[in-house]
Amino acid sequence: MPKVKNVIVAQSGGPSPVINNSLRGVVEMCRELPEHFGKVYAGFHGIEGVLKEELLDLSAQKPEEIGLLRTTPAAGSIGTCRYKLKESQKEDFNRVIDVMRAHDVGYFFYIGGNDSMDTAHKVATLAHEHGLDLIATGVPKTIDNDVGDTEFKLIDHTPGYGSVARYWALNIQNANEENAGSSPADPVLVMQAMGRKIGFIPAAARLGDPNREMPLLIFMRESALSLEALADRVNDMLRQHGRALVVISEGFDVGDIGERKDSFGHTMFSASETTVEQIVVNYLNSVGLAARGAARGNVPGTDQRHNMIYASTVDLDEAYHVGRKAALIAAEEGSGYMATILREPGPIYRVRYDKVPLEVVANSERAFPKKWIAPSQVDVTDDFIRYAQPLIGEDWPSVPLVAGVQRFARFEPIFAEQKLPAYTPQAYRK
Repeated sequence: MPKVKNVIVAQSGGPSPVINNSLRGVVEMCRELPEHFGKVYAGFHGIEGVLKEELLDLSAQKPEEIGLLRTTPAAGSIGTCRYKLKESQKEDFNRVIDVMRAHDVGYFFYIGGNDSMDTAHKVATLAHEHGLDLIATGVPKTIDNDVGDTEFKLIDHTPGYGSVARYWALNIQNANEENAGSSPADPVLVMQAMGRKIGFIPAAARLGDPNREMPLLIFMRESALSLEALADRVNDMLRQHGRALVVISEGFDVGDIGERKDSFGHTMFSASETTVEQIVVNYLNSVGLAARGAARGNVPGTDQRHNMIYASTVDLDEAYHVGRKAALIAAEEGSGYMATILREPGPIYRVRYDKVPLEVVANSERAFPKKWIAPSQVDVTDDFIRYAQPLIGEDWPSVPLVAGVQRFARFEPIFAEQKLPAYTPQAYRK
């Protein structure tokens, strides 16, 4: 019988409404397989916590707090980070191995997107080179739905996307009521959706109006239209309906926005000097509208990825099961895989949970299928609606309330005893 080894689970990148349910899936499956898994630690704030030897003891937490992870959004439970382990940072990689060896860790689960899968793959490779018997497994997460391939053979969709899609499906309905009522003074409402390079999130606004009854225009980055063409489309809609709802991707090309980048090299639109929405609103008002009144704007922020009441119950369930599958893969299949969600063929929505090699999915980047962009370039096709509709679910999540406010998971600050000298991650040294 193989020796029981301890576990480190960590998260990386932007969080999602359902990321903690994947964490719960990993933890609970590990608890159910004591013949494989020992203590379960969390890297506090992702790989940074591993580097600093800040390991939160999840095995010491109350089962009811682990259970509350189901409806605890974002990453407040164990934290996340945007720290990238680069090839040149040999000391960082060696430190990760030292920490794992010091705490008898034989399993590493990393919850995240394509960069995180690359990190998990690198850690697994390095552990093997150092003679450390380590099984590394990826757990997919990203609201952008950009992990995998355009053929959807590696993964059909990532946990997190269904909830953000539901957020936009429901919010476009609210925005339509606002715009319909105030259109004599404010005929155009511009709303900026997350999505740096890919249009899955703005496209989801169509799910709130699948029969195309609203005066809705969707400008994804892939639309590849100029500001002049955008204004023409808006004014055409105004001439036809007297008002217009404009959903625009934060990555839509409007020129310089004074962008800031994170350590992964990704643009942080919400931290940049201006917004795409503001530039579009200003431009529309400067060139003039084909209706009385002015364009106004709305920029939802990180609430798109941390609003639990808008979370999809389908997304919550799938996030949990893919976490459990990851632990099962680690126990039965060995190292070097990511747990995945694959859609079964047929008219009834069903999925199965499987595995794909980390080296295949690491740093993969899915594009929004061109065939799902309508010929007008400002809408999506019915095929996209059929793909995305099942992901948003048909019910509200049941979030526990205490004294009228949400009851989220709260862990005791119980950490593993540090056994190594203090360490500053390489990227933070001056």
